[in-house]
Amino acid sequence: MYDSRGARSSARASAAVVLGAALLLAGCSTGGSGGSGGTGGDSDAGPSARITQQPKSADPFWVNPDGTAARQLAAYTKAGQKAEAGQIRKIAEQPMGEWIGGENPQEEARGFTEAAEKSDRTALLVLYNIPHRDCGQYSRGGAADGDAYRAWVDAVARGIGDRAAIVILEPDAVLHLADGCTPAQFQEERYDLLRGAVAKLKSLQHTTVYLDAGNAGGGHADQMLQALKQAGVDQADGFSVNVSNFYSTEDSLAYGKQLSARLGGKHFVIDTSRNGNGPYRSGDPAQRWCNPPGRALGETPTTRTADPLVDAYLWIKRPGESDGTCKGGPKAGEWWAGYALTLARNSG
Repeated sequence: MYDSRGARSSARASAAVVLGAALLLAGCSTGGSGGSGGTGGDSDAGPSARITQQPKSADPFWVNPDGTAARQLAAYTKAGQKAEAGQIRKIAEQPMGEWIGGENPQEEARGFTEAAEKSDRTALLVLYNIPHRDCGQYSRGGAADGDAYRAWVDAVARGIGDRAAIVILEPDAVLHLADGCTPAQFQEERYDLLRGAVAKLKSLQHTTVYLDAGNAGGGHADQMLQALKQAGVDQADGFSVNVSNFYSTEDSLAYGKQLSARLGGKHFVIDTSRNGNGPYRSGDPAQRWCNPPGRALGETPTTRTADPLVDAYLWIKRPGESDGTCKGGPKAGEWWAGYALTLARNSG
């Protein structure tokens, strides 16, 4: 089973988010553990659309006040759609992964980490640009070749600098080595690129790196273990599980602990963004991961988890952004307001 990712596929969208970070730095927010994170979206929507940071003691990650959900909140508020605004606020006020695009990696990484630093928080970044990405499915693409990827990672690292960041490294890249989806002629290069990316990012003073390790439904634990080792997990801070997927936190915890026990006690993080109702069990098994109906938001991001091996529950996938052009969805990574509302409503 292959998982499409909500990459920031549109250069225009990426530029807009970086602009939002720049506005934040210009004075749209105040720092501190309980301070405002600025006003997202259209300022004409008024204070009822304001986005605030969560308490730092439980949730030290930066909330982007100009993210897609924040803009939707502002639009609903301005239109007087209070019920819809209330639902979308459940998403807009949570920190989510910022997926670094292929065109302006240094500027994006700098913008996000500077904005997070201004708010006394840590930026959550997702690097998703490995060559031959997603086995040609909805999120196919990535860097043109290995040299282009190395240059891109270098640019991201320059953008982060000495500011605090958590990096989720290449969702699906190791999984698609373990399950054989990545063609044989590209496998050694991919391992080399992942090892190099881990080393480069770990050379930064305040960057924590989690190498993606697939999900509880992959059925490739033994293969994943060997692939993770070859990809440099020993040099990373840990690994991530359930990125963009729907497996329950309980199942994800069990899967992560199974890997951790064979990786010397490595810590991990769990993507809980859309796992509130667990995985979809109907329809074509090969497509169950793609915009499944009836799903719900999961546990909100926090470092207060159910197990000492789990460093955090994170919203790595951005709830409301499509998995791909399936079940009526737009392109992978594009905002889908109707789906976002369903996730929020189903979460109670």
